[in-house]
Amino acid sequence: MSLEGEAPAPRRRLFVLLPLLVFLGLAGLFLSQLLSGRDASEIPSALIGLPAPQTNLPPLDGANLPGLESKDFAGKVTLVNVFASWCAPCREEHPVLLGLSQDKRFTLAALNYKDQPENARRFLGDLGNPYQAIGVDPAGRAAIDWGVYGVPETFVIGKDGKIAYKHVGPLTPDSVKALLLPQIEKALAAH
Repeated sequence: MSLEGEAPAPRRRLFVLLPLLVFLGLAGLFLSQLLSGRDASEIPSALIGLPAPQTNLPPLDGANLPGLESKDFAGKVTLVNVFASWCAPCREEHPVLLGLSQDKRFTLAALNYKDQPENARRFLGDLGNPYQAIGVDPAGRAAIDWGVYGVPETFVIGKDGKIAYKHVGPLTPDSVKALLLPQIEKALAAH
């Protein structure tokens, strides 16, 4: 017998099961995204295909290299690596960058992100300097224009001055071979 104002049993059961069904649906969605095999370094960027942001960063004091200026991208392929001395993954990827610096078909430039100049110089002095230009971004404002999520990140800028590719996270020998080098080759082949 049902009391007045009390929901019928099937309706009450639905209200009890609804949160569980919503939770299971969301959990399934998140699990499917985790297991989809997506590469975390393949974070889409709204800047792909657009001109590299206007950048005019001063050089790293004492490095005897030019700063980072977008006018220098014209007519050549440039890799822009965002790094900081305080970034542990930057230290991990550094040998890979030293290897890339041996390829003279493109320029390897750096955006030094929220770093102290003396720390950046020590970092490069200890590990080697793969860069041909280093722009200093002490407040991180230029990094915002570039759409940087965090360090390290690496951009491929085509001869046309447009961003062709963005790699989020540290470069590894595998990611260079599978992801970065094909993008560099494509940029070098473009007219």
